[in-house]
Amino acid sequence: MAAADVAAAEAEAEAAPSLVRMTEKALEEMPHWPWHTVVDAVKQCQRLVPLADSTGAFDAAVAALVSQMAVPPPAGDATPTGSSPESTAFRFSCDTKSSSLSLRGGSCVSRTWWFEDLVALGPATVERVASALVARGADHGVVARFLFYYLKCRVAGASAEEKKAMLQASVAVMAKLDRSAVSCKGLFGILRIAAPLRLADACQERLVAMIGRKLDHATLDNLLVPAPPGTGSLYDVSLVLRFLAAFLRGGASDEPARLKKVGKLVDLYLAEVAPDPSLRPAKFLELATALPAHARDCHDALYRAIDVYFQVHGRLTDEEKMKICRGLSYEKLSPESCKHLARNGEFPTRAAVQALASQHTVLKSIVLREPAGQLKPVSLSPPPSTGKHRDVGGGENDEGQVVLYAGRLDLSLENQNLRSLLDGMHWRVMELEKVCSRMKTQMSKMKQPRRGGGGGRAGRSSLPRMCS
Repeated sequence: MAAADVAAAEAEAEAAPSLVRMTEKALEEMPHWPWHTVVDAVKQCQRLVPLADSTGAFDAAVAALVSQMAVPPPAGDATPTGSSPESTAFRFSCDTKSSSLSLRGGSCVSRTWWFEDLVALGPATVERVASALVARGADHGVVARFLFYYLKCRVAGASAEEKKAMLQASVAVMAKLDRSAVSCKGLFGILRIAAPLRLADACQERLVAMIGRKLDHATLDNLLVPAPPGTGSLYDVSLVLRFLAAFLRGGASDEPARLKKVGKLVDLYLAEVAPDPSLRPAKFLELATALPAHARDCHDALYRAIDVYFQVHGRLTDEEKMKICRGLSYEKLSPESCKHLARNGEFPTRAAVQALASQHTVLKSIVLREPAGQLKPVSLSPPPSTGKHRDVGGGENDEGQVVLYAGRLDLSLENQNLRSLLDGMHWRVMELEKVCSRMKTQMSKMKQPRRGGGGGRAGRSSLPRMCS
């Protein structure tokens, strides 16, 4: 009996190493297994976590799967499931350049033949496989397309928790990809799906950062994200501000073309959110001033958005309006917008005066840059069509008198813009002279003894807006 026990123990000792060796040999040969067998092995491993992790079988199966993605599919079996990612149900472009690992050659179909077979994998396994592809040097564009395709096929009909897991796994991998590889439209699609879900804070930050880096590819419709329930606002302005912060953190301030493109987009967005009665002045100002000054060559669109905001929010004080006007550069207003601002009753008088003063400064700098021989002084007397010129300075002191120049002789075609500015400024000076003349007349009448009970009140109510 003792001898039998010793023999049995020796047999077990010999059998155990042989079983380990057989397992190791199977794992080494896994890259040579048929494609479907490797896919089944990965599916089995994801059901045996953490045991598959501790034995190294999961890593070996994922490595075998990734290695087979880089070789041609079996002949006549390019799409084993019978459907292709290139079908009419799901199409994507092939504009991403392949990198060191060219999956399935040059054509888009040949590089994505494996998409359908991996759709059934769980979110954690998909993240694992996609990360292995990135580490192996796969084309980032192909990886991004696979993740979008995976979400398209699996999100519909999934529970809230399943959607949350899928989105977080996909975003975690997309954050590692090149900016050009991930579709801006696709990212906003993920954002819409994630809106009712509570993603982890880290996942939300990654998603916002990725959208911010692609903000110059966004459209106005992309930015019109509804505000969270209970806020009372129409659109989520705070989210757009986070996009802009991420955009600037990505170094966009040093890329004028991208910066100006986003500047135009923000102006369109301002025009959409300005009519929102729940939008606070501080938030509107933060949005208007989120981009640096050189993001806009012209502030006409910004002025129109501010004008709409003032009309909707009629209870704003002049101080609040002046704070918002700080985001407006009067030097970048066109003569037409400056003229409109000077007559706009929604804007404080100080804003109108500052706008006209800044236009005069711009005009003066232009005049000083021109050669002396090309410009000719012209008196302030109005042209016949504008009426008689009114003297508001009393003729005693000509200091401070605005001297206008009209380049009517020998002006080249390059100075046509200057001519327009000069004409516009001349008209504005005449308007100011008329207003000030009316003010003097009304003031003189107010100094006379009152003859009626309502005379003084009527005089005050008839004062021009700029002088009241």
